[in-house]
Amino acid sequence: MSPRPVGSGTISFGLVSIPVQLYPATQPRAGVSFNLLHAKDGSRLKQQYVCARDGEKVERDQMVKGYEFEKDRYVTFTAEEMKALEETASPAIEIVEFVPAEKVDAVYYDRPYYLAPEKGAAKAYRLLAEALARSGRAALARQAARGKQYLVLLRPQGGRLLMQQLLYADEVRPVAEVPVDEAEVKEPEVQLALKLVEQTSADSFHPENYEDSVRKRLLEAVERKVAGQEIQAAPAETPVAQVIDLMEALKQSLAGAPAGKAAEARSEAESEAADRTPPKRAPREAATKRAKAPSKK
Repeated sequence: MSPRPVGSGTISFGLVSIPVQLYPATQPRAGVSFNLLHAKDGSRLKQQYVCARDGEKVERDQMVKGYEFEKDRYVTFTAEEMKALEETASPAIEIVEFVPAEKVDAVYYDRPYYLAPEKGAAKAYRLLAEALARSGRAALARQAARGKQYLVLLRPQGGRLLMQQLLYADEVRPVAEVPVDEAEVKEPEVQLALKLVEQTSADSFHPENYEDSVRKRLLEAVERKVAGQEIQAAPAETPVAQVIDLMEALKQSLAGAPAGKAAEARSEAESEAADRTPPKRAPREAATKRAKAPSKK
């Protein structure tokens, strides 16, 4: 079934305006959710809001929004004040600059949408898509929707345009905050790791080859329960012996490759490592004897 548009907008490309419709680019499957029930009679439980100070139940029409500016101190806003503060929705998708597509780190990617031209806008739409594809650039733009201003990236895809909502810089944690201990990586280990990467590489990404096996298993279990069957706990997997030696772990990983390929990759890497090892020096005694031997005239 064809997706339905979830919104509309107008791309501003110089003095060219391109009215478009927004379609969801993804259809994430909902996780298998379970409701909370009363164990005594199986009735569904309801969530209630209770005042932390006096324990009184609070209805929605008695609620206001508040911002905590100090510990346990709030400044409150009415619904009218919140509405006045929100960004006014606008159909404009205003392009502000063009950047190399590969320079936008995927960590900034948020929700994606496909864009389709409104009637009469197909030529301008295809012109922008073609210009982006040939230039290798993507268009950074601003979009105001749902009370917020979004930073978006327009990218060509299969002759069409994909609009990717982006996170702002202050919404992405710096990678330097992740603690990583110092460690020396040896060249032979790198070579074996590269061989392991090579033997399990593919020329393209095929997402259809993968599925959520946990979700599938849960749904199968639900079907068995509905049919009146009991669920048996799966036997615990035998723990795999931990390999402490990194070089040995890499060799064992390569050994799991198709016959012949792992041995070839392993011997190749070890041979390359051996070539880089400097030759051993002659023992000191032998060197001394050579020095004492009479020279031939």
